[in-house]
Amino acid sequence: MRAILQSLAGGRAALPPRLPTRQILLAGLGGALAISLLAALTKLSGTPLVLGSFGASCVFIFGLPDAPFSQPRNVIGGHLISSATGLAVYSLFGSQAWALGLALGLAIILMFATRMVHAPAGSNPVIVFLSAPGWNFLLTPTLLGGVGLVLVALIYHHATNPGHYPRYWWGRDAKPEPA
Repeated sequence: MRAILQSLAGGRAALPPRLPTRQILLAGLGGALAISLLAALTKLSGTPLVLGSFGASCVFIFGLPDAPFSQPRNVIGGHLISSATGLAVYSLFGSQAWALGLALGLAIILMFATRMVHAPAGSNPVIVFLSAPGWNFLLTPTLLGGVGLVLVALIYHHATNPGHYPRYWWGRDAKPEPA
């Protein structure tokens, strides 16, 4: 039992370094602006553009814009894959507990298989199962909202740190390291 408790205590690794204050403030401001804009556009147009998982997307897009999961392909593709998977499994099997687990597991597999991993999108199957939307959920809020987040990020990062976002859109395969 003692060995189990010690293993749960975690390693002795140091905490990651704190981000520079400017980056922290810009991340918070970027996320606030992106969600506020999507919420305002939702209210003006009557078209849903905000998804609960977009808040977590903003943490990555604005706080860690260089990370692979923050790139436009991952944000938009990850949200689409996860929402589509949730909708497909929900349509086939209904609101079963095991079906929700299946939807999430498949979404994870598909995001990794397509190299479009975006961790916040993992909550989309859960959102689908809790809200039972129709297939139009793929267009709004998933696609249009995801594209909106990326557009705000492109403009915002260009204004605050030009040339650093995005790192890639579709990219190319990484070459193996020389031996």
